[in-house]
Amino acid sequence: MKSNKCVGSVTKLKSHNSNLSRRGDQPKMTHHIEIICVGNELLIGKIANTNAQWLAKRITTMGLNVNRITVASDDVEEIATVVEEAIKRKPRILITTGGLGPTFDDKTLEGIAKALNQPLKVQREAIKMIEQRYHQYLKEGKIEEKIELTPPRIKMATLPENAQPLHNPVGTAPAVLAKHNDTTIIALPGVPSEMEAIFDESVQPMLKKVAGNAVFYETSLGVDGIMESDLAPVIDKTMHDNPYIYIKSHPGQRGEGRPHLELHLSTTAQDSKTAKNRLAKALLQITELAQAKGGKIKPEKQK
Repeated sequence: MKSNKCVGSVTKLKSHNSNLSRRGDQPKMTHHIEIICVGNELLIGKIANTNAQWLAKRITTMGLNVNRITVASDDVEEIATVVEEAIKRKPRILITTGGLGPTFDDKTLEGIAKALNQPLKVQREAIKMIEQRYHQYLKEGKIEEKIELTPPRIKMATLPENAQPLHNPVGTAPAVLAKHNDTTIIALPGVPSEMEAIFDESVQPMLKKVAGNAVFYETSLGVDGIMESDLAPVIDKTMHDNPYIYIKSHPGQRGEGRPHLELHLSTTAQDSKTAKNRLAKALLQITELAQAKGGKIKPEKQK
């Protein structure tokens, strides 16, 4: 990451394109992205939803906007319902994670097919990908058995009729690409290493085309000695005066229960100069207003 000083510490995360992004009461992006994470293990609290966090961060730093993250159970009807609901909101990209494997509870593709009103069909290209992966496992000594296309393995190659498989560089189950009107649906595995590898290889180039040349900048300020409720009007005024800046406050405490706030400021613009100028102006204003209320300001490290 490259850091730039702008009252606080302004960090340039990525330089790609999108339409201008603003949150809250600010104008929305033309293109938005939704994420659906599938898995009972997420809903019962067995594992943390790190896939959603990873995807949201990567997508945001490309200058795009994640509008919604949904978690669904391993149930065909539930998956179909949340996919249908998402499609009605017309996202540019809809990404799902989880449920592409060979076991009985891997039902994401069945749910997507139902939502798209398409039958499931064994795709020859997907079969070829799976066969190549098992031949590689055999060559590397990871398996010793004769390679057969068992029903669980064929299941991983059974996709919605008009979908196509995407190469999985580190695992067995292919990812899946489908279209519905102007929405691109991308189904990724739930295993983080596989999900991340496929994203980097196949999904990121797609998102770059959607994003264009936009840059996303963010910075954080620490504010001590002032309550969040007292700082709220300051945040409101700064966002009103700087409409392309989004400010989020994160309350905490320092020693002896003293109030501490982290203010996270971000913006997306078509070029880095515009983004930096916006942040510099907003940082200066909010610093002066917070200090006028008795707050002590200092830059915070990005998390």
